[in-house]
Amino acid sequence: MSEKVIHATDADFDRTVLQSSEPVLVDFWAEWCGPCKMIAPALDELAEAYEGKVKIAKVNVDHNRGTAMKYHVRSIPMLLLFKDGQVQATQIGAVGKAQLAQMIDKAL
Repeated sequence: MSEKVIHATDADFDRTVLQSSEPVLVDFWAEWCGPCKMIAPALDELAEAYEGKVKIAKVNVDHNRGTAMKYHVRSIPMLLLFKDGQVQATQIGAVGKAQLAQMIDKAL
């Protein structure tokens, strides 16, 4: 896993994501989720490629239920793109790196 990927929690979500000066792509995931594991390498690559422009964050739904409930996470992986503290885009389910990059590019 890339060290450029941030692990956000219920305790620091506001500071890490909502107050970020850069857009943040948040991956709601769990250790037992196969599709979540499938997209993890793409997220690592995107964290490298967009360093300094966009942050990539992961929220483990099993350990951070408050944040998951707040954003109505019912199915994982669920990716939310935040900009200026607001959700700009949503992607539910595993998709390829190109589709995620397109989602990011629209927010930049």
